[in-house]
Amino acid sequence: MADQQPTPEISSENIPKILPILPLFDTALYPKMVLPLVVMQGESIQLIDEAMSKDRIIGLVVAKKQIRETPYPKEDLFAIGTSALILKMAKTQDNRAQLLVQGLNRFRVISFKDDKPYLQAQVEHLKEIEKKDNETEALMSNLVGLFIKIVELSPGLPQEIGGMAKNIKEAGILADMIASTINISTEDKQKVLEIEDIKARLKEVTRLANHQLQILELGNKIQSQVRGDMEKSQREYYLRQQLKAIQEELGETDETHVEIEEYRAKIEEKNLPEEAKKEAERELGRLSRMHPSSAEYTVALTYLDWVSSLPWHESTEDTLDIKKARKILDEDHYGLEKPKKRIIEFLAVRKLKPESKGPILCFAGPPGTGKTSLGRSIARALNRKFHRISLGGVRDEAEIRGHRRTYVGALPGRIIQGIRRAGSNNPVFMLDEIDKVGSDFRGDPSSALLEVLDPEQNFSFSDHYLDVPFDLSKVMFITTANILDTIPPALRDRMEVLELLGYTEDEKIKIANRYLIPRQRSAHGLKSHQISITNGAIRQIISGYTREAGLRNLERGIAAICRGVASEIASDEAKSVTIKVQNVPKYLGPVRFSSEMKTRISNPGVALGLAWTQAGGDLLFIEATAMNGNKGLTLTGQLGEVMKESATAALSFIRSNAKSLGIAEDFFDTHDIHIHVPAGAIPKDGPSAGVTILTALTSLLTHKAIKKDLAMTGEITLRGQVLPVGGIKEKVLAAHRAGIKTIILPDWNKKDLEDIPKKVQKEIEFHFVTKMMDVLKIALDN
Repeated sequence: MADQQPTPEISSENIPKILPILPLFDTALYPKMVLPLVVMQGESIQLIDEAMSKDRIIGLVVAKKQIRETPYPKEDLFAIGTSALILKMAKTQDNRAQLLVQGLNRFRVISFKDDKPYLQAQVEHLKEIEKKDNETEALMSNLVGLFIKIVELSPGLPQEIGGMAKNIKEAGILADMIASTINISTEDKQKVLEIEDIKARLKEVTRLANHQLQILELGNKIQSQVRGDMEKSQREYYLRQQLKAIQEELGETDETHVEIEEYRAKIEEKNLPEEAKKEAERELGRLSRMHPSSAEYTVALTYLDWVSSLPWHESTEDTLDIKKARKILDEDHYGLEKPKKRIIEFLAVRKLKPESKGPILCFAGPPGTGKTSLGRSIARALNRKFHRISLGGVRDEAEIRGHRRTYVGALPGRIIQGIRRAGSNNPVFMLDEIDKVGSDFRGDPSSALLEVLDPEQNFSFSDHYLDVPFDLSKVMFITTANILDTIPPALRDRMEVLELLGYTEDEKIKIANRYLIPRQRSAHGLKSHQISITNGAIRQIISGYTREAGLRNLERGIAAICRGVASEIASDEAKSVTIKVQNVPKYLGPVRFSSEMKTRISNPGVALGLAWTQAGGDLLFIEATAMNGNKGLTLTGQLGEVMKESATAALSFIRSNAKSLGIAEDFFDTHDIHIHVPAGAIPKDGPSAGVTILTALTSLLTHKAIKKDLAMTGEITLRGQVLPVGGIKEKVLAAHRAGIKTIILPDWNKKDLEDIPKKVQKEIEFHFVTKMMDVLKIALDN
């Protein structure tokens, strides 16, 4: 800041034309203004000493660069400077000179002289001519108003300086005084110093003052806002402290604080794994700093609730009594020896090695064969908790892995949810209908299941919501599927597949008596003496009203009979009812499925094949006929490409072996062949009907009927080889249900008879063949 001091009466004529030049850094001096300086360089000290011994007048020029060299380069000095009078001078012990100088007049440097150690210059003194007019007065008034506002907003400036500016009548001095006072750069100060025209100088200083005022006003606004926010925060803090004191005085406690402490105690009590504990404590710290009304507060609270309620270390103790487990499995299910054997093996290994990992089992088979209920039975046998989730139609990966906490309403995936509901970290966890998982733009759930169902990875399963590993290695995962083809190979490879292929008629009768009838009797409020169903009636329901590998339609039929009996007893029409074969149509209506096998295969050209479906095995009739034509082959019955190719291959084999089969060689030149597979609304495909098609064609062309109660399956080649096919157990059981007595199978499928019940093997005669000629010898009547 420059203070105005009384100036000695020195006119520009009395100022020497040659002046010693002292460079200025970071500031500029205006006429009539006072400025303190500190001089350190040796040649500058000599300059001051010589000036003090003479007239005490020196020249001050602003340096262009902030380089304090001795001597200072002449070309780096501005051309316009100020002559100044040294008012005071004092030297310090470290050989510095402290000056107080007052500006006298502007000058222009004409040339520099080199006859001294310090800079000297010949100068031209510039005279100011004051011309007062209305514009000048307006500019002065406006500038004074701006300056007063700046003073009011600047705590570092004394308020009296505004009044001082009002009393200055000379326009040039006013502009110089304000320019030296306000906070502007050295370049701007030099620019004002170089303006000789008074009006132009006033306008430039007004522009600079306006800019300074805007900065001060904006800074003042920001400071007011910050102060207001701080005052509000301090007020809220003060009120909360008062509220806390009042609650303590009344014996009440802050609910939020209590809630946080409760979660802290839960986390300590849970003894979480290191990573989970670290994440929970971090979230707890964030929660303690949040206001309860904040949206993030609820998110953090929900997360802590999940982390603190999961069974990180809680396990149920397995029942390792193998005899007891076997008894429970037999109580709940009849048959199903392979799955039961596998569970007993798991228990035996668990007994010998307690830390062994749980198996990943997949129960595959037709609907109604007891896959889901077997999972519950396994949990009961092991004394474990049971949880089931259905994956049918699941298309979002987040259903398995959970949503990230950035989403509104995010939750863990169904795996972690199921573990929490089970309340232990080693439940029997059933993933039902795994073959019906879908995928779309939201991700592929089957890919997410790869980690869940891999014992080498699931010890550190990472849910997106929890964001910390959870150990699933102790969980016994059981999946169910109707078909395996739709399960991705990588996922299928992680599971041990156990096939539940269906029940024989005798097994169904035993299951009905042991489980289904008591369950439906209880469900309909009937007592054991009020209803009884004979084995003949059950057999009639199985053969006449159902076509299935499982038991669901059988149980529905029993339920319908129980409803009819309940209606009769409730209306006092009867006190007890015995259901015999002849009574079944009364409750279930006319027989839905009758055996048309004997009538349909009594004529040449009709053969009985065996087919596999998702619901188990089934019988497949193949019909062939010939008519006058020109070598045509017609195929109907909604056949797939593979089945059509089998028919073409069968016809080609017969034509190439016509002579040995006793068929006229010119027969095919004058006849068309038509092959039809009934049930035309149902799509059919696969190679296993090749043997049946060839047999039906040979029967037609040789006019020999096929033996009664005979069925067959197998793939053929053009050379007459019989190749193996799949689904043997389902096909054989379907044949047994239909009363088939003889079955022709490929020789390579002999090993599949191990899965066939012994009783069925005794009641059916099996022929295993490798060549098609062997099939024809067995199947056709001589």
